[in-house]
Amino acid sequence: MFPLRRNRRLRTNEAIRSLVRENIITPNDFLVPLFVVEGKGVKEEIPSMPNYFRFSLDLLENEVKTLWSLGLKSVLLFVKVPDNLKDNAGIEALNPNGLMQRAIKTVKNVCPDMLVMTDVALDPYSVYGHDGIVENGKIINDETAEFLAKMSLSHAHAGADFVAPSDMMDGRIITIREALEDEGFTDTGIMSYSAKYASAFYGPFRDALDSAPVDLDNVPKDKKTYQMDFANRYEALRETEMDIDEGADIVMVKPGIAYLDIVRDVKNEFDVPVAVYQVSGEYAMIKAAAEKGWLNHDQVMMESTLAFKRAGADIIASYFAKDIVKLINS
Repeated sequence: MFPLRRNRRLRTNEAIRSLVRENIITPNDFLVPLFVVEGKGVKEEIPSMPNYFRFSLDLLENEVKTLWSLGLKSVLLFVKVPDNLKDNAGIEALNPNGLMQRAIKTVKNVCPDMLVMTDVALDPYSVYGHDGIVENGKIINDETAEFLAKMSLSHAHAGADFVAPSDMMDGRIITIREALEDEGFTDTGIMSYSAKYASAFYGPFRDALDSAPVDLDNVPKDKKTYQMDFANRYEALRETEMDIDEGADIVMVKPGIAYLDIVRDVKNEFDVPVAVYQVSGEYAMIKAAAEKGWLNHDQVMMESTLAFKRAGADIIASYFAKDIVKLINS
């Protein structure tokens, strides 16, 4: 007897496959990371991230207009800070005329409806390349959290819609939330990097911002004392629950493709929007393999990105955003 139900009937051609497809990618899924540098007329390709660039503020305007024209409505800003402005305390991060603050205003001036999120961490400003203040060879927690609250306030004053603390200090969400509330920024949101792992996938990003930890003054050369151990699963749920209780509006899992189990766990456990970061190492691997002719760039790009939606992510921070949107619109 032939089977009454044949699953392959729903795979016969592209029309039926499209009709019953469970997950799709649209421009509304993406948060676009942007790297900003000082100068004028600067569009620097990042060597370890082919076809991805650092922009000076004047060319940032053009990039933001392009993103908006493609239907991409949200950006996440990072700044490359000159070495002469780096110190242990991150004082430049509070400069009301600093690069981040001017970048926020630039995006809002050229495209007022663009949603602007900002990186909140000390590593771009730190002479040590760490996400916190260093004291006696250790990254200290509470003083760092207080400083991150001041940084968040500076971003809010400049016009940021959301601040995105990526540091993994304990208690920094409640410290930031209280500071924002006390200053009247009740509508400024927090996207917390809640489950950020101490991953080897971040290398190209650190090249992009010159923010890798340095071997100086017996300070650790890695971030394992505050970023999560990648062997751990349930710890991610504890971290996420704490951030939600402290006032996070969106929670993030980082990196992406090797942490789909964590994305699914977080989505199943908590009723808040879940973001995932398709990080620089994931981007670079696909680019490198495609350049060698070992993989089909567009097919692998789409497959790996769609995996985040299937795992439960509501928001995807991705360096592929422009490429994907151009592909799905073609």
